[in-house]
Amino acid sequence: MSQPIVETKGVEVRFSLPTHFLSREKPVLHALNTVDIAIQPGESFCVVGESGCGKTTLGRAIIGLQPPSAGEIYFQGQRIDNMDEAARKPVRRDMQMVFQNPYASLNPRRNVFDTLAEPVQHLMPEMNAQQVRQRVEEVLDATGCDQSWQRRLPHEFSGGQRQRIAIARALVTNPAFIVADEPISALDVSIQAQILNLLTDLQAERGLTYLFITHDLSVVEHFGTRVAVMYLGRVMELATAEELFRAPKHPYTRLLLDAIPKLEGGSFDNPRKPGELPDPVNPPPGCPFAPRCPMAEAVCRQDRPELRKLANGTEAACHFAE
Repeated sequence: MSQPIVETKGVEVRFSLPTHFLSREKPVLHALNTVDIAIQPGESFCVVGESGCGKTTLGRAIIGLQPPSAGEIYFQGQRIDNMDEAARKPVRRDMQMVFQNPYASLNPRRNVFDTLAEPVQHLMPEMNAQQVRQRVEEVLDATGCDQSWQRRLPHEFSGGQRQRIAIARALVTNPAFIVADEPISALDVSIQAQILNLLTDLQAERGLTYLFITHDLSVVEHFGTRVAVMYLGRVMELATAEELFRAPKHPYTRLLLDAIPKLEGGSFDNPRKPGELPDPVNPPPGCPFAPRCPMAEAVCRQDRPELRKLANGTEAACHFAE
């Protein structure tokens, strides 16, 4: 395999929670726990899991919006997590993000032209006004936006149109890598298909690499190259999309796959225990999924399984993955 475009090594993100002023100890929430992933150029690397599993935190840490508490992050072989803002500025043009909510990610007081021109003016100061305008017009055409939108404000557009504008903003600096944080979850189903097709076409035309964050495995099956399944801040399974759907190795992955709605209906086939995510401030000992796992045994509640490679190339953090 070639050199990864993005690589994380033992990345952790911890948040200190507010507490009573007389308390001696501050509770700490472990949003990410020793996450190791490597994203190859041209991939659609998907991260899936329930709400609160750390998907968005991982994307924000990679893009630089959330500094990691421990570990290292590399972009094109260069370590970036320890850079100051001035040193990181040239890297930012190559790493962009599409946020989940198109109604909140655009400044309501800026028209479309100003929204798209700002990143170019800030990150590519060598471009003159005419070149900036040409770049804005180019990305509007590439994302299926009408040129007449340039002087309009965000409230004048539908959700799908706003998300196209948000994608255009991410493309305007001609990046190599884009973090897409649930970019279709706030849209109607028919619009979701249009946005997914747009992202696929842009990847083919521009050679983009995606970190695609989602909770919808049915989308991953058609869009993803490789998939990382996260639970309570940890990667529980890492596999190609084809292998994940053909032969999932972790019980949590199987639970997620069983939850996908099926046209033929019917009930869940596999036994499962109901329940919510454990408290990330006080995670259980051993495997974090053990309280909900139908396969859990005594060793699962005592020893935390490490992510290890299996015979078929899948990596799984489970004592009984085979």
